[in-house]
Amino acid sequence: MMLDLWRRRLAERQSTLPREAVAGLTTFMASAYLVVVIPRLLAGGGMDQAAATTATLMVMALGSLAMGFYANLPFIVGPGIGGAALLGVTLTQVEHLPWQSALGIAMASGVLFTLLTVTGARGWVMRLVPREIKLGLGASIGLFIALLGCRDAGMVAVNAKSNALALGDFTQAGPQMALVGLAVAIALQARAIPGAILAGIAAATAVGAWLGVTHAPDAVLAMPPSLAPVFGQVDWMAAFSIKALPYLFAYFVAEFFSTMGTTLAVGAKAGLTDGDGNLPRIDRPFLVDALAATFGPFMGIPGGTALVESAAGATAGGRTGLVPVTAALCYIGALLATPLAMAIPKQATAPALILVGAGMMGSLRQLSGERLDQTLPPILMLLATLVANSFGTGIAVGLVAYVLVSLLGGRARQVPLGLMLLALPLAYYLYSTATGHR
Repeated sequence: MMLDLWRRRLAERQSTLPREAVAGLTTFMASAYLVVVIPRLLAGGGMDQAAATTATLMVMALGSLAMGFYANLPFIVGPGIGGAALLGVTLTQVEHLPWQSALGIAMASGVLFTLLTVTGARGWVMRLVPREIKLGLGASIGLFIALLGCRDAGMVAVNAKSNALALGDFTQAGPQMALVGLAVAIALQARAIPGAILAGIAAATAVGAWLGVTHAPDAVLAMPPSLAPVFGQVDWMAAFSIKALPYLFAYFVAEFFSTMGTTLAVGAKAGLTDGDGNLPRIDRPFLVDALAATFGPFMGIPGGTALVESAAGATAGGRTGLVPVTAALCYIGALLATPLAMAIPKQATAPALILVGAGMMGSLRQLSGERLDQTLPPILMLLATLVANSFGTGIAVGLVAYVLVSLLGGRARQVPLGLMLLALPLAYYLYSTATGHR
């Protein structure tokens, strides 16, 4: 019966099993770097890196299987770098929350996302958040991620007291490893070769071995590490504090619009959208994403979402759910290679953060620049993220600035009531952050 189902699906999409399998392997190669980068980011916040690696692979495998069997679409599902940076750096190292509390905030956002998906209220949320804020959000997270990569590599030095930035010492091993990795990844990306970022990480790791930074693992293959240190470690109560509000918003909006953008863009590349650019039965991938965003934190990582790396498989000709199913089998197999992933130093993963972050900042190109209320809020969001070293603070600044600039500019009717109400606690969050009364 299952074979008949997939034969019918292949016939409907005018594809073949070999083509879908190749597309699945291509997608796996394009996304494999996340298996190294995500746990490394989470370990910075105090989580067990080995357990986080197992959790990352498990969520990617289960989410992709669900997308393949239920939605029959060529999208893989997994944690994004933005969510991992928010948990492993901002919430734990900047806001000094326990990582269990950070997982609670991520899971609460996933529950909210699921409720809005099931009730069909997604359209209302899309109208609530202004386009300028959406663009500024992506760019702010991108700036934070790129800066984090530069810091990990030692390319940028940060004064812990003042947050002042300075160039690092490029005679040291870290910057040299990162520069080699960047060069390799950029050269391969420019030629549209799958796995470019993974190749950059491998090149930087090899240079690190020559410079004495990379150390060989005790074993290349081994049984997967236990999930026990991170499984079910969720502090729900943390989601109900004023400190959590901008981060709830950050998780929710990033998940919400990442899902929308990825499904439509990759769906169009695979030739699955209609004449109006809509994806038929889009409620199915939305539901898979929502459930992944909810149960991912329970497994021990930020919630999963449809990953933009799915575009690699669509470019290779993938058009059915066999693409994520094939990738999921690869993720399951990669569970045995956890010691190899653990041996990669943070300096070698820096090129991935820099390239992904720089790519996300490209959203600013879509700003029109005709009115102050359109350009000032996202720019202030970007500046606040840089100065405060926190894109939670940046998001709060951007939203409050949008409301204030619109009111002062006589455009009060263009500001949704829900956005005005959201700006009030965010304004209090900024006040309490500035005065230290949190």
